[in-house]
Amino acid sequence: MPRKSWILVTAFVFVVACATRQPGDPLKPGYNTFSKEQDIELGREAAAEVRQQVDVVKDQKLQNYVKVVGVRLARQPQAEDYPYEFTLINEESINAFALPGGPVFIHSGLLAAADTEAQFAGVLAHEISHVALRHGTSQASKAQMVQLPAVLAGAILGDGGALSQIGQVGLGLGLNALIMKYSRTAEKEADALGARIMSEAGYDPLAMAEFFQKLEEETGGSQPPAFLSSHPSPGNRVQLVRAEMQTFPPGQYGYETGDFPLAKKLVAQLPKPNPPDQKQVANAGASPPSGLANQGSFQRVNARTFSLEMPPGWQTYGGQGSNVLTIAPQQGLVQTGRGGVALGYGAVTSNFQPRYSRDLLNGAYELIDELQEMDSTLRVTREPRQTKVQGASALVTELQGRSPYGGVERDVLLTVARPNGIYYLLLVGPQEQFGQLEPAFNRMIQSVQFR
Repeated sequence: MPRKSWILVTAFVFVVACATRQPGDPLKPGYNTFSKEQDIELGREAAAEVRQQVDVVKDQKLQNYVKVVGVRLARQPQAEDYPYEFTLINEESINAFALPGGPVFIHSGLLAAADTEAQFAGVLAHEISHVALRHGTSQASKAQMVQLPAVLAGAILGDGGALSQIGQVGLGLGLNALIMKYSRTAEKEADALGARIMSEAGYDPLAMAEFFQKLEEETGGSQPPAFLSSHPSPGNRVQLVRAEMQTFPPGQYGYETGDFPLAKKLVAQLPKPNPPDQKQVANAGASPPSGLANQGSFQRVNARTFSLEMPPGWQTYGGQGSNVLTIAPQQGLVQTGRGGVALGYGAVTSNFQPRYSRDLLNGAYELIDELQEMDSTLRVTREPRQTKVQGASALVTELQGRSPYGGVERDVLLTVARPNGIYYLLLVGPQEQFGQLEPAFNRMIQSVQFR
């Protein structure tokens, strides 16, 4: 099937899937390989990591206010029975994020930007909905389908906990994977459920949509607030929420704690936020590679169904006997600001099972679409060119994205047709140093063997 036809088919499938839900229809969590108990454990461990890296507001009156509003919303049956926690952090950007299982973190800049308590409550209801609909682990589950361990929680977070255990089996589940950018479908669902939660709690649901619209209108063509970067607009939010409200039973809105003006005043008096702990945001390696150690022999790495050679001094990350491997030197792993680990240079290799495509070309594009969903900066710079690996049809595609070191990242994606799907090898490096890495990458490609 030509690429254009495949796009039309998948777009049709997507549109039909989205069109099946009408306002008022029940909202249920989507595809998820995690249990609710794992959601809670992951959220607890991730929240502990977050608290070590942010400036938690010390004013107990403010923390109590945030808790009172959050708990009122979380007590509604639509929020499900998760152990919700609400923490205000001293951060001037307009943002909030929820972790699986209940922890919700709110930036002080969000409270400062809200005009009413209902607007503030609307953001909390929206984040509670992400928890109740399990969007965080649903996204992680989809990433696991691609089996892309581009970040390795186990490499940084240590052994023993849920985050590191999942990292060890090949899924890079650092904090970034749990609070990555949501899809527009997830945003639409969180708006719909959040509106119902607000209604049950006595807040006007339109306040939520109007606040999001206000943020969109105020930014214009400038850099959007952090909240809109990770929570993309699903369209006319006011219209969508109005349609949802038509299905609600009659109710009275206008609930207020009465403490919103005081909370706004206290937020305005907060000291300047502390800068991030430089130890937490520093790279695992100090800088991009200045040279590649070519002394020594390449070593063959054996996975369950394939093997390949890796350069001297590089290591493998992933479960023993796994078909999901990250291959990189230690300095190729870059620690990010929220406890995640990005791959600065090295390789990711595994198998991919296309959901819609039956041929190698469209299967490769389906894989690229999945990669782009996890990294929106990624784009194809050179269309796939044909090659052979052990006599099997293969494609080499060149891509470009944003490097965790800063600047441009260059990627080479090898995809090989296999009886049960596609084998892939993704090679990553900063563009400025790619010439130094290319000979090693070429040897890795030529060394691939299948069992």
